[in-house]
Amino acid sequence: MQLVLITGMSGSGKSVALHALEDAGFYCVDNLPPELLADFIAIEREHRADRVAIAIDVRSAKSLPGMPAQIQKLRKGGQPLTVLFLDATTDTLVRRFSETRRLHPLSMRDSQDQRRALIEAIEHERELLSELREYSLVIDTSQLKASHLRTEVRKLLDHEPNSLTLVFESFGFKRGVPMDADFVFDVRMLPNPHYEPELRPLTGLDAPVANFLSVEPEVQAMQAQIIDFVERWLPSMVRDHRSYVTVAIGCTGGQHRSTYLVEELAMHFSPRWTVRRRHRELDAIKHAGP
Repeated sequence: MQLVLITGMSGSGKSVALHALEDAGFYCVDNLPPELLADFIAIEREHRADRVAIAIDVRSAKSLPGMPAQIQKLRKGGQPLTVLFLDATTDTLVRRFSETRRLHPLSMRDSQDQRRALIEAIEHERELLSELREYSLVIDTSQLKASHLRTEVRKLLDHEPNSLTLVFESFGFKRGVPMDADFVFDVRMLPNPHYEPELRPLTGLDAPVANFLSVEPEVQAMQAQIIDFVERWLPSMVRDHRSYVTVAIGCTGGQHRSTYLVEELAMHFSPRWTVRRRHRELDAIKHAGP
C-alpha cells in the first residue's frame, strides 16, 4: 500500500494537495485523529487498498506529539510512507486568511486585535508542528498557485519512499529564501549571464547560458564544493532516517546561475540517488495565468 500523510500549516494548501491525490486515484481521509492512524492503516490493508492519503493537522493538537513516533514505527515496520508538510510564510498565511475571512483553528474568536491574534495563532501552530516537520518533505507554497501545487504534489509521489530523495531547487534571492530548504547556497558572486545582452532573455536551461557558465573557473569551483559538501553528509542523513533533503541554490533572479547549477547537480547525483529538480522562479512563470 502506498501511504501519503499530508500535514502542515493551516492555510498552506493541504486541501488542494489532498484533492490532487484524490484525482490521482488515492482514497483520501481528512483530519483523521492521530490516535486512529494505526488502526485505520490496518483496516485498509485488510481491504487491500493500494493508495491511501491521510491529512492530519493542528485540529488534533493534543495528539500531535505522538505523530513522530508513529511515523518512525511505520517506516521501521516496512510501510512505504511519504510525509508531505505544506508551509508558507506568516505574511502569506495572514493574507490568505484575510482574503477568505476564515478563522484560524487556534485563533481567539473574541480578540480585539484580530490580526495580532492570527499571527500569534500561526506562530503557536508552527511550534506545535515543528517536530513533525522534521520527518517530512517540506513544500513551501508561499508563491505557488493551486495548479502548480497540484502538479508538484503529483511529481513528488513518483519516487521510492523508503529511499532518500534529493531535491535540488533554484530560486532568486529577490523573492526570498525557500522555507523548504535544508541547505542554502548563495551563488550571487558568480559571473552573471544577465549582463550579456544575448543571454539575458535565456535561462540556465538553455545551451548558450550553460556553455557560458560551464567554462567559468569560479562556477566550476562552486559546483565542485557543493558536490563535496552534499556527498560528505548524505550518509549521515541516511543513518538519521532522513527521507528527503532539499538543497536550494540561489542567485539574484533565479533565472541563470542557480538554474544551471541545479541541473548540473541533479545530473551528478541522479545515478546513485533519487533526485528531483525544482526551479521556483521559472516554474512560477510557467504556471502564471488567470
